[in-house]
Amino acid sequence: MEGELWEYICLKNFKEMGLQYFLELAGTFVFAISGTLAIKDREHDLFGAGFTGFITAIGGGSLRDILLGAYPLVWVGNVYFLYAIFAGILTTFIFFKFLAGLRKTFFLFDSIGIGFFTILGVEKSLSLGFGPEIAAIMGMFSAVMGGVIRDTLTNEIPVLFRKEIYASACLVGAVIYLLLNHFGLDRNINLLLSISLVISIRLIAVKYKLSLPTLK
Repeated sequence: MEGELWEYICLKNFKEMGLQYFLELAGTFVFAISGTLAIKDREHDLFGAGFTGFITAIGGGSLRDILLGAYPLVWVGNVYFLYAIFAGILTTFIFFKFLAGLRKTFFLFDSIGIGFFTILGVEKSLSLGFGPEIAAIMGMFSAVMGGVIRDTLTNEIPVLFRKEIYASACLVGAVIYLLLNHFGLDRNINLLLSISLVISIRLIAVKYKLSLPTLK
């Protein structure tokens, strides 16, 4: 029943779904770009780059849905998510020289992607009846696992295991969203604020080389 409910929600059109649906498509789009750009320094045929972009876009959300028992997976139940992925891959190939020439483009798209997927992962978990603790963890999980899979495919150390503030930024954003939701802040405003917070924490942490304490 819960899976059928989420499938029904996903099949709503833009007007009915409003901001959340648009943001979820946008997050899928930017993660597809992030994944496709990840192989800019390697042999990059259309299929190889497209596959990396595709897996990056669906990886975290798919693993989250499997853990939550939410079927069908969002991109299976709603073809518009596939269109968003293909659009991201195609955009990268058309504007590849421009995007690759921007030193921080990959990092920016990755930061935007984790911001979107963190809060949307929290919302989906709550809509399926899970408590706030599980929702916060699933929000973080859906945001970071796409990047972990991307880095693994491209033989990089997964960003999750580097000193950078990454998953912790997602967790902070998820907790803030849950707190503001508890106190009744308008849902759309909460979405935008919490997503912006995740992105801001990530950008500031990298700019000023901030990191969490390490084990010694």
